[in-house]
Amino acid sequence: MDKQHASPYQQQLLDLRAALLAQIAEQRGGIVSRAEVASDHFGHPEDSGAQLASERELEFALGERETAELSAIDAALARIADGTYGECTDCGVHIAPARLHASPEASRCIHCQEKLEHSHAA
Repeated sequence: MDKQHASPYQQQLLDLRAALLAQIAEQRGGIVSRAEVASDHFGHPEDSGAQLASERELEFALGERETAELSAIDAALARIADGTYGECTDCGVHIAPARLHASPEASRCIHCQEKLEHSHAA
């Protein structure tokens, strides 16, 4: 897809990226690392060990999800820049516009994405 046709997707990706970064900053109470937030969050002596472990796991899972989402958005923006946006990274076919509108960071066609998910589930 050429850059002109990718322009609406690029704006959507930039908006998603800005919203995600704002959400991260708000959850952390500003520009602080997740580790700093976690240390403040888990420093209560009245909390049980199991509760602390569950909260830590949740914090780290959220951090991983945020990192993966930012990475996917940045990768999609890079594909726009190099002219490969909208092509499946696995098989090379064009990704359906409906899929890109719903998930502009998508790097695979629906068939390849389903195949990947099934292989991870097995």
